[in-house]
Formats: sequence, structure tokens, C-alpha cells
Amino acid sequence: MMNRWQFVRRLAPLMAMMALVLAACGREDLSTLNPQGPVAEEQFGLMKTAIIIMGIVVVVVFALALYVIIRFRRRSGDKTIPKQVEGSHKLEVIWTVIPIILLVILAVPTLQSVFNLSKDYSNDPDAVKVIVTSHQYWWEFEYPELGIKTAQELVIPTGKTIAIEAKTADVIHSFWVPSLAGKIDTNPSGNENHMYFSAPKEGVYLGKCAELCGPSHGLMDFKVKSVDGAAFDRWAAAIKEPVALPSDPAIAEVFQSKCLVCHAIGDLGVQAYPNLSGIASRNSVGGILVNVEADDKQYKHEDTVYNNLYNWIKDPEAVKPGNLMSNRYELTEDELEGIAQYLSELTLDYE
Repeated sequence: MMNRWQFVRRLAPLMAMMALVLAACGREDLSTLNPQGPVAEEQFGLMKTAIIIMGIVVVVVFALALYVIIRFRRRSGDKTIPKQVEGSHKLEVIWTVIPIILLVILAVPTLQSVFNLSKDYSNDPDAVKVIVTSHQYWWEFEYPELGIKTAQELVIPTGKTIAIEAKTADVIHSFWVPSLAGKIDTNPSGNENHMYFSAPKEGVYLGKCAELCGPSHGLMDFKVKSVDGAAFDRWAAAIKEPVALPSDPAIAEVFQSKCLVCHAIGDLGVQAYPNLSGIASRNSVGGILVNVEADDKQYKHEDTVYNNLYNWIKDPEAVKPGNLMSNRYELTEDELEGIAQYLSELTLDYE
């Protein structure tokens, strides 16, 4: 009984660790095992190749170990010394050559993919150029050829190659859209990294920061929204259209004096912090307060958007600890409701 209890105690930590590992597999939209683009599919192919090779090695090693344990176990009354094979050149050659062969099998496609996926499409006339700038704790997306700068939602045309230039405005972050491509770091000191990907199908793909960057690192989400080419052109035109200020003069004055000193909307304000143009059409507020159903492209009732905006503006620290918007300005309840209502009606009609 005691031996059984000791076995359970030793097994419990292992089972707990396995539960934590498997818990990370629960989000299909954050899984590298659900590739939705050619770059992710190529990377997934490498993963499968490596897993198959490792699986074969594990099966063979365990099978040999089991065979040796059973075949050469000491029988009752057997006092003889087993035949010694120390220094067998044949065995040494076998267990040296086989791993080399397996490494070559894995190295060839890996090197091919490394060079293939490191291509820079920045000068490709058919690619859509996007400058990704990471901030604590939000993402800025600039389309230099289109004269557009937006935040938190990267809208791309379906099937087009997206050429990414990644950099940071503060500490190191990592740009990662698991279902479309691998991650790339955004490094300080003016360093710029490049990557590319494409999305053959329309849809919304979840992105994350994959580098510990502060207390709200786990909340630094963004979305990649793939739409057809015509819808992308309509979005690009709509986001640059002038936007009217709130109809209530008091709310308009507060919005100009307290919001547009940091944010931009249409051709108003500054671009220091997230551009608010069409914010009610985005899938989330602050990257994590979801406005739409995860399995539905249709927007919920606007009250959901209003509530998310209200909660974010009222207490951003409660949503994303450590963000730079926290406690910047004090708003009365009427001002808070008026601004949240105004922003909740700022949609972009392009789909």
C-alpha cells in the first residue's frame, strides 16, 4: 500500500504538468496546429516531419529496451556473467550513423524553409506593405503606400502577400499570428525585422505578443482580418474619409481637448496613440474586449460596443494594467457616456 501511495505522489506532478501543457491547446485560433495560410502550412509540415522522426526514434528505442528487458532478464538461479559487448565497432557505427541520417533528413527541408521564409517582399510591387509598430500594450499598423495608419486590427486583402516591417516604440515585443505565420521580434534601438504571410481565405485571425513585455503582456492581442480585394479597397477609402465631431458641442469640446491630443480620427487629432477611425467596426476594444461572436462575422448589437468602450475609457487600468492611458484624464459621467456613445457609432461600411 505504501509503495502504491509513493508511486501516486511521484506521478501527480507529472500529470499536473501535462494538464498545463494540454491546456494551451484549447484555443484553435491560437494554435500552430491549425494552419490557414501557406507560410503556416509550410511550418506545420516541418513540425510534422520532426514529430514523425522523433516518434519513430522513441518507438524503436522503447521497443528495443522492452525486448532487452524481457529477452535478457536474469533467470532464477542463473549466476553466469552475460557476454560483454563493450567496444563493439559494429554497434558504435550503427548508433552513430543512424542519428546522422535522421538529422540530414530533418535538416534538408528545414534549411530549404528557412531560406524560403526569410524572403523580403518589401520591394515586391504586388505585395501589400505594412509597417508594424509594437507599443505597451497595443499594435500600430501603417500602410505607407496607402497613407493609412490604424491600430489593433490589421485588415488585409485575401490572397495577397503581406510584407511586414516590424519595429518597436519601446521594449522588445514579438508579432505572432499562429494560424498564418511564425513570430518575429520587434527589437529596440531602431532595428527592423521583415517577414511575410498571406491568408487565402476570408476570416478573422487572432494575433498575440509572444515576448514578455510587461504586466499586460498576456493581454496584448490584435486581429488580422482578411477580406476580398474589393472590400479592402472600400475599407482603405472609408478609413481616410473625414469624420464629424460629436453633435453635442460640450462633448465635442471635451473630445477635442482630452482625446484628440493623443488619438486621431479621420483627418483630426494626432497619431501618437491608436487611431480611432471606425473603432466600432473592429472586432474588439483595446484588443481584448470582444465586440463580435467568435464564430460569426456579423456584429452584435451596438450596446456591446458601447459597453466595451465605456468600460475601457472609464478604467483602462482595470482592463490592461500598466497601459499609458490609465488615469490620464478625469471625465464626468455625462462626458464618459457621451464619448462612449459617439465612438460606438463610428463604423466603416466596407464589407
